[in-house]
Amino acid sequence: MPFLSGIPPIEITLRRSPRARRFSLRVSALDGRVTLSMPARAREAEALDFARQHEDWLRAALARQGGVAAIGFGATLPLEGRDVVLAPGASRSVQHVGDSLLLPGPEAQVAARASAYLRALARDRLAAASDHYAGLLGRKVGRLTLRDTRSRWGSCSHEGALMYSWRLIMAPPSVLRYVAAHECAHLVEMNHSAAFWAVVARVYPNWQVERAWLHANGPRLHSYRFGSTDA
Repeated sequence: MPFLSGIPPIEITLRRSPRARRFSLRVSALDGRVTLSMPARAREAEALDFARQHEDWLRAALARQGGVAAIGFGATLPLEGRDVVLAPGASRSVQHVGDSLLLPGPEAQVAARASAYLRALARDRLAAASDHYAGLLGRKVGRLTLRDTRSRWGSCSHEGALMYSWRLIMAPPSVLRYVAAHECAHLVEMNHSAAFWAVVARVYPNWQVERAWLHANGPRLHSYRFGSTDA
């Protein structure tokens, strides 16, 4: 993924569009992601020249937004609702010790290793929670996938396949369990009717508390950028 050099460097996502007639830049209000849309036949070098010409605007837009957190040694990020410090580790594997997440290898690999650890832990937690709530409803879970979705925390298909945002592992465990209960309720009611919410309440009483937490704190979970691992 291309970068604009500088302090700090700016990561840019290039998107070719057959409908685009010119270059355009967008800074996501949710997570600070910079997207440069370009005509299908345009060259990447031309796109980067366009970005450089608008670098002052880009940096001003990112500064106004704020809240985008870089990943590196010494940084903190939430893990199951508690902040941990990313620190060098001597082991070959990532270790969660107290309030530290110990990561092996050079700092250039911190984001990738942290992301891989979070995703693996998210899969374990979400699979267990999904099986639990589906079992309470007398249903079975189909395929389970993890993505880095910005518009939703989870979804359920008509075939019973569940999709979750892996960033739920950064939220308190009760919030992750609520989202799992919510999606499993769709195995019974594929809508958001009163009947659906009655199913949610049956398996997860007082779900409103966790839903309110997500509305209030969800943007913080999306503010952590893991570079090319955000997908």
